[in-house]
Amino acid sequence: MGLELVIFIVAILFGIFIYWRESNGNGAYRRLNKIVNSKELQMSPDDPKGFVYKQSFIPRLIFVFALVLITALVVEFLTPLAVFSSYNGISAFSSFAVGTLIGTYVAHFVIKTSELVEEKSDTLGDLVEDAVEKGRDIVEDIKNKDNRAIEEVKKEDHNDPEPDKKSARERLKDKGLM
Repeated sequence: MGLELVIFIVAILFGIFIYWRESNGNGAYRRLNKIVNSKELQMSPDDPKGFVYKQSFIPRLIFVFALVLITALVVEFLTPLAVFSSYNGISAFSSFAVGTLIGTYVAHFVIKTSELVEEKSDTLGDLVEDAVEKGRDIVEDIKNKDNRAIEEVKKEDHNDPEPDKKSARERLKDKGLM
């Protein structure tokens, strides 16, 4: 189990590396695109799409599993390691493929987040100041609401009709109860 965890973490780092390299340039994808497609179907010169960069899930999944499968076949036939003939080899193969796929999505999240932070960095200070001001306004409203409630209670007490100046004994005598 420990070796699989190490393989999984290395695979995540490998996926991050692949995505980062393709975000900087997609020369291999362009070459393959020129070889496979006719002039009309080739990608435009300003298209940043690569094997995993800016791809949807299915093409990314196919590329990652094909890359890992080719690597596993090379390891199977050129080294004494048996990748496909044991449970541990198949488990390592699947861990590496899934980890690489997860690594591409982690890299996508990090790159997208850094782009958003760079884009919004000028307005970030303004957003924080606005949030602080709104917080102060809310606190002031809460304080003023409490003060207004106390003032309303005081006004209600003062709006009562003039209380009788007679004592309780005199009022009972007036009602004929005493």
